Amino acid sequence: MHQTLKILAALTWYSGVVVLTTKSMTLFISAYAILPEVLRLGLLIIIGIVIGLIKANYLFNKLCFKNLQRIASLQNPKIWQFYRGRFFIFLASMILLGNYLSKIVEGSYPLMTTLAIIELSIATALLVSSRCFFSRSLD
Repeated sequence: MHQTLKILAALTWYSGVVVLTTKSMTLFISAYAILPEVLRLGLLIIIGIVIGLIKANYLFNKLCFKNLQRIASLQNPKIWQFYRGRFFIFLASMILLGNYLSKIVEGSYPLMTTLAIIELSIATALLVSSRCFFSRSLD
């Protein structure tokens, strides 16, 4: 059961990568339609990736390993315990907030690119920190 929980945690983690990358790229494309400057947009994408690398190193790696250690320590694990209940509440609130913000920023180049950078940085952090799921030290 522990391995199943780790797989479910990884699938949840990677679904965040896919969703946030898709959302950020959609925002960048919409921003490009407003102001078609490839160099500026490329720089903003690089900024999002760099911020994501920093987040992965200082926050997301630790969160991932901590959750996997928690899973390993469960005595009688249940299928829903691949994350804590408060994580699911946090995730739901972030999804709702992200959808709300996506609607608010529509048509505003500075706001769209800011939100795109935030979402790309989180997607990058999730992707880079996902290596924790393949760490042998937790098996």
